[in-house]
Amino acid sequence: MGPKKKKKSGGKSKVSKAEQLRLQKEEEERRLKEEEEAQIQAQQEEAARLEKERIEQELMKKLEAKDQERRESELAELHSLEQKFLSAQQWKRDYRAYAKLIEKLQFLLLDTPLNEITEKETVQYQESILELQNLLHQKYNGATDHLLKSGNMHEDADSGNMQAVIKDKNVTLCIWANLKKKVRFKNHVFYDAKHGFDLSKSLAVNSVAVRILHTHYDHVSPLWLQCQSVPKLEVLDSQELTQHSKNNVEEPEEEKKKAKEQPNMPAEGETCSDRRKSAISFKENSDSPAGINETTEEEIRRKSETLDIPSQVQDPLLWEETNEKEGTNGKEETITDENIVDLQQFVPVGGVYHIDVLRLPPQVKQINDWSMVELLDVGLEAYPYPPEEAEDAAQPLIKITLGLSDSVMYFEDPVIARWDPAGQQWRTDGISNITHETQERTVTFAMSAFYTVALLQDAHLNMPYQAWELRPTGVDEAILVVAAVFATIRIHIKGNQCMLSSVVVEKKNVLSHITGKWISPVDLRALLKKAGVNIFPGEYSHKYVSVSQKAPLAEVRAYQQMALVASAFAFAWSKWNLEAGQEQVVFKVSEHLKADSVSDNDWSLYLFNGQKAQKLKITETSEAFSEELEEDSEFHSTLLHMLKDFASQEAIDKVETANFLFIDVVYQLLLATRVLTYS
Repeated sequence: MGPKKKKKSGGKSKVSKAEQLRLQKEEEERRLKEEEEAQIQAQQEEAARLEKERIEQELMKKLEAKDQERRESELAELHSLEQKFLSAQQWKRDYRAYAKLIEKLQFLLLDTPLNEITEKETVQYQESILELQNLLHQKYNGATDHLLKSGNMHEDADSGNMQAVIKDKNVTLCIWANLKKKVRFKNHVFYDAKHGFDLSKSLAVNSVAVRILHTHYDHVSPLWLQCQSVPKLEVLDSQELTQHSKNNVEEPEEEKKKAKEQPNMPAEGETCSDRRKSAISFKENSDSPAGINETTEEEIRRKSETLDIPSQVQDPLLWEETNEKEGTNGKEETITDENIVDLQQFVPVGGVYHIDVLRLPPQVKQINDWSMVELLDVGLEAYPYPPEEAEDAAQPLIKITLGLSDSVMYFEDPVIARWDPAGQQWRTDGISNITHETQERTVTFAMSAFYTVALLQDAHLNMPYQAWELRPTGVDEAILVVAAVFATIRIHIKGNQCMLSSVVVEKKNVLSHITGKWISPVDLRALLKKAGVNIFPGEYSHKYVSVSQKAPLAEVRAYQQMALVASAFAFAWSKWNLEAGQEQVVFKVSEHLKADSVSDNDWSLYLFNGQKAQKLKITETSEAFSEELEEDSEFHSTLLHMLKDFASQEAIDKVETANFLFIDVVYQLLLATRVLTYS
């Protein structure tokens, strides 16, 4: 082998010591530079933070100083805004106090028998009602004036105009002030009430305000219309029921005297109290139901006067004859102007809408802590529209939209009418382009001027009734069901009160706000009428409903005796009542001691003419009407005794122990609905 070669030296591949020192020095310098830069940056950031804090502190001091400068004026403005709530609260408090007094007076007028209230007291109550209602309207005007003066403090953010809505259970007050006077803001909708309007251009550029005051009651229509109602009959006590007819016949002179003191027939030009007498004087005296033997028209008329039977249950032919003899025509005069609303046929439903255009009063000015406003002697002032100088020229119509309350039923398109204060009547002229949106529950129409308007409905659209039934459900308890044209009404009777159990329209329960409350029959009638569900015939209803008019004594005596036995017997509608003639009534009867419904097989037919009762052989499904008696049955002078022939001892005991207040309520409701004539 040859000799080995020597390895070369590695000095060139290794970093020299001098190079290492140089690199270390550069690294140290870089580190020191980065630390210096970081320190400088930190100092700059700290300086910026301190500067920002200084600026923020200075800004906060400026804001605090500015806040102190305007604090008093802002608190004053807030206090002024709070006056709106205080005014509304006081307005509603005053209204509730006055309204409660009005309701008491109206209840006294409707519920008090004539022998317990004098003519002077009646007039005083009516005058008090009118005075209080006028005072209420003054309150509304005062509240309107107060809100309009501070209208510029309640500007709407979008339009710059002022709008306010104040609602109570009986009143809705909507106010709009035209502060900006811009044509593009000539229409407005009060969304809280669903009321709205569309003004003409001439009004949109003027300092005007629009008010829609909806009173959920009607104090505009003639007061006599409000007073008309089927009255409470006083049930005869047991002693009066057993008296012989000869003890009940008054001397002719006494009758004449009584007729003069308590006239039954309304005369032309009569007062509200006179009309109320004719409509509310259904006051029974001590005549025995079994002792009525007069058969001539003159005797019936005389007896009707003795009984003080009101005109709404008298024979219309007899009514006309009596009017001729007494030289009166009642309300038989024909309305020749087709624009005048016949208030015997149509009635305002849902209250009254006072729609006004007003001059915008001087606005409140805020000067430091002071609120200043110019006071005018004229107070709240109406704005003339159409202008007097342009009466002959055609003026743009005012479009109005009214939201209909869920608490009122409109079964047909309502008639829109305006109140004519000069003629004291509702008129349909001046209103056009009516649109009724049933789903949205609104009605839109155009007016030639600003009016007080009402939505009227045919008072008889639920008549004649399709069927009815009265049946006991417990001790001094019963249910009265009236199946009307558009609605089925169930009334629960208990003791001296009644309750609206349900109102069913197209298989749906409606008007829940008035159901489930125990009230008097008078209040029940008022609630249902106010809600648009009228099942209570009036004095002249026979002129508008095709019915088989029944002799008043047969009808009245039937209601009396049905009420007497209603604690143990059920009654219902019969188709044969129409075939029985004018002098007698026919209805179904069944002894009923349970709370459930009555089976079809349990009903029997009875005929009654006021002085004779009998059980009929025919049934509801018979081919023809017949007065043939049921086998093994007899005649009786009263329905009570007729029923006793087939009644159980338990039923007789319930009849004898029935509370007189329960009987009275049943009697009132039967008289109010008059199911034997209006079915």
